[in-house]
Amino acid sequence: MLSAAGHNVSQAKAAGQALESINREQPEIIIVDLSLPDYDGLTLVRRLRSDPRSGKIPVLAVTFYPEKYSKEEAMAAGCDAYLVKPISTRTLPDLVKRVAAGGV
Repeated sequence: MLSAAGHNVSQAKAAGQALESINREQPEIIIVDLSLPDYDGLTLVRRLRSDPRSGKIPVLAVTFYPEKYSKEEAMAAGCDAYLVKPISTRTLPDLVKRVAAGGV
């Protein structure tokens, strides 16, 4: 869906793989699922924020478990926006564009 909207998209299946990819590619926005197989997305976001290479890249947090990962926790970890699944295919491209531009 994001590729069809004109974005270059890279994927990672785990946080460690994502860190490598982010540091190599320097994306304009990071969309992170808060439930990852190696460690949770909040830990990933904290690591991204502490690294000067990725600390300023906007982050959109996505979760299917808002009772486990609250918006407040995500924002405190350094996320710029928070979205609960299921995701609307009609609104996601616009949200990504706004978060990447620095406004939510």
